[in-house]
This record gives sequence, structure tokens and C-alpha cells, in this order.
Amino acid sequence: MAVNKVPVLKRCRSLGLEPSYLGYDKKSNRELKRANKKVSEYGLQLREKQKAKFIYGVLEKPFRNYYEKADRMRGMTGSNLMTILESRLDNVIFRLGFARTRREARQVVDHKFVTVNGKLVNIPSYLVKAGDVIEINEKHKNIQRMKDIMEVTGGRLVPEWLDVDTEKLQGVVKELPSREVIDVPVDEMLIVELYSK
Repeated sequence: MAVNKVPVLKRCRSLGLEPSYLGYDKKSNRELKRANKKVSEYGLQLREKQKAKFIYGVLEKPFRNYYEKADRMRGMTGSNLMTILESRLDNVIFRLGFARTRREARQVVDHKFVTVNGKLVNIPSYLVKAGDVIEINEKHKNIQRMKDIMEVTGGRLVPEWLDVDTEKLQGVVKELPSREVIDVPVDEMLIVELYSK
């Protein structure tokens, strides 16, 4: 399995991203050197795609598949793509506050901590649907790791399309998110332009 091992702050700096979108509190003090370089149209489109891939932790091939799926759906391709990315199980775990970062959320799912509608799911790319009940399974609820995570993420704002019960470590997907409620700094229209060439 391919793993992205690029240092997070370095990658954030090169993409012009705030580390807080990934769940990191750290800040980079270094400045980007290429401040006055003119970026081509293709360069802008590529950077937006790389931003989306990096934020959600998706590699090129699955990202392309998501784009093709979004293109086949009704409505705007860009908005559909963002909705698909946002409804990945690892992202939903991060949004519910059951993990400090998206990378940790991926690990929580991988290590069989999560059930969806009572069934164990260990696939981070699993797409949730409206009405799904996502829960940390019983034997992992009281371990120290989950207590530490909940301590850190307790005050985090949960998006309105999700409902969370922090006592039971359970969340419900009320509806799939629309583009307006997704607070990710990505211009999805540039991604659509890049892929539709």
C-alpha cells in the first residue's frame, strides 16, 4: 500500500495551506521562497488538485475514480466531488471528533475501532450515506487512546450535517454535505477544468 510520508508542515507550506485544516495545531515559521513567481493556469489547477488530495489523504488513482464518479452524478461535478471526499469514513471520523487528524482517523478505522450501522468497517475510503450510525465499538470505547483523543477534540465544532453523542462515542449522518457547508479551502472548479482537458 502506498503511503504519503511527506512532512505535513512542509507540504502545507508548499501548497499554501493552514495546518489547522488537517487537524494540526503546529505553525510553520518559514516563508515560501517563490513569492513572486508567476504560476501558469495549469500550475494553479494542479495545485488545487494536490491540495484536495493532501487534505483528504487520497492518492492519484482513487482521486481520479472519485472524479469520474462525480462526473456521472447529477448536478455540478465539482460540488459532487467535494461531497464524495467529505463522506469518506475516515473524514467523517475526523469531523465527529473521534480522531485528532485525518491521518489518525484513517488509522482508527484501519485498526477496527469503528462500526457503521452495527457492522465492523475497516476501510477508510468507505462512503457513508445519510442515516448511517457510526460508532466506536464497545471494546475500544474505554481504552486510553480514545480518552486522550476525546480530551483534545472535545471542544471541536461538529458540522451541521452530522450529529454526535460524545458520551456514547456515536455519530449519525443526518444528510450528505452540500458544498456550502464544507469548509475546505479548495477551488473545485479548477480541478474539474484540469480533468476535463
